[in-house]
Amino acid sequence: MLELHALKTKGLSGLSSEELAKLATQMLAHIAEQDSHIGEQRKQLDSAAQAIKWRDTKIEKITFELARLKAWRFGAKTERMNAEQREIFEETLAADQASLEAQLEALQAQAGTKTAPDQRPPKRKPKREALPAHLPRVDQIVEPENTTCSCGEAMVRIGEDTSERLDIIPAEFFVQRQIRGKWACKCCQLLVQEPAAPQVVDNAIATPGFAAHVLVSRFVDHIPYYRQESINARSGVHTPRSTLAGVSGRTGAQLTPLCDALRDFVLSSPVVHADETPIDLLDPGAGKTKKAYMWAFARGAFDPEPAVVYDFCLGRGGKYPVEFLRGWSGTLVVDLYGGYDAALKLESRKIAGCVAHARRKYHDLVKANASPVAEEALQRIAWLYRIEADARPLSADERLATRQSRSKQLCDELHLWLQLERTKVPDGSAIAGAIDYSLNHWAAFMRFLDDGNVPIDNNHLENQMRPWAMGRNNANCGLMRTRPNAERVFPRLRASTASPALRMITAPAGTA
Repeated sequence: MLELHALKTKGLSGLSSEELAKLATQMLAHIAEQDSHIGEQRKQLDSAAQAIKWRDTKIEKITFELARLKAWRFGAKTERMNAEQREIFEETLAADQASLEAQLEALQAQAGTKTAPDQRPPKRKPKREALPAHLPRVDQIVEPENTTCSCGEAMVRIGEDTSERLDIIPAEFFVQRQIRGKWACKCCQLLVQEPAAPQVVDNAIATPGFAAHVLVSRFVDHIPYYRQESINARSGVHTPRSTLAGVSGRTGAQLTPLCDALRDFVLSSPVVHADETPIDLLDPGAGKTKKAYMWAFARGAFDPEPAVVYDFCLGRGGKYPVEFLRGWSGTLVVDLYGGYDAALKLESRKIAGCVAHARRKYHDLVKANASPVAEEALQRIAWLYRIEADARPLSADERLATRQSRSKQLCDELHLWLQLERTKVPDGSAIAGAIDYSLNHWAAFMRFLDDGNVPIDNNHLENQMRPWAMGRNNANCGLMRTRPNAERVFPRLRASTASPALRMITAPAGTA
């Protein structure tokens, strides 16, 4: 066989035709082998290019999802997610963010495109906080079984290491037995026995502790009765939702004096916040729900002793705040809903508007990129909120002086600017509606400039109304499951609407 690498250019002339034919055959075979090798390499390169392209696409997708997730979690409210929707998703946002970050880091490591440490913003290392000092400590002493050294000498304890971890004892059911002894005198034919201890509800199977647990779970943690029933069932205790609703109703009747005292305490404040939110109420016999309202009234945002009372009502009419505010005089902080007009007819009552509501109208326009006028309006309102942040820790007199010296001029300029811009925008436009809302209620919005105890908005109470949105969502999730039991639950509730305490505590039970 001819050696191709050993041949020289001049040596080809001395080859015979038969040798040249063999040489050509070898060269063709060698070229075919090279082509095959090149083809394999090209396939490998194409496969690698496809893998890189897929990985880059995946990284781009995860990066986008992570940015959107952070916007939902840390950003302001968006036009696609309202407060109720955000409450639903916030529980899983942290877990989703951690999962996406882990996937992104793994893909970047595979691709070799991980950002250099000096180019990335420094990560904040989590620091574990010390466990609360007021919690009891249960010590577990761990010592070696044998403290004698292999040499025969006894070891000496020179120190110890202590670590703390958080533990919990889950709710544990138990039966409270009350044993009352009977004592008799055979001579005098006398029987002596101590009377039964007083209970919140006579002849009730539930103790005050269990009743308080049901009420707190339902109206503080907003856990519907059907979920409480399943939670208790895990401990082997059957508590039908009708029983839980009955416990709430009877306990609510006993809480009427406390509710009245709480109402009097709230109305002793010269500044009162008011707001309302819709909730669902089962309609007996109709097999569906109807809309009712939970009204809330709270002491002023700057009051050193805060308090809030909720009043369940069947509607949203003005007669409900009129009834609740009977005998009160002061400044009412509201969202300028027309239902409060009837409650503000007395000369001794003043109304303070919520600037945050006016701001939201401009904020919605900015999010939709609909008006440059709204952007400037937001900037001007932002200056007022910066001043409010500085004035919050001050006393009422100092706060009023700060507002008069810093905020009043900005408010006057904002008023003149809005009047001027209103002449430039067409009637019927969205920005015209936002400006009209601000100008038509300007005196109510500026009430905070005249009283240091009046806040600039009603956010103090709106934050305390958010749990009711969570409870509304929880109840709606189980509504279809509770409808078969509605007929036997609701008659207890229908008779419980005689007092504010019962309306507050028992009527919403129909939602769950």
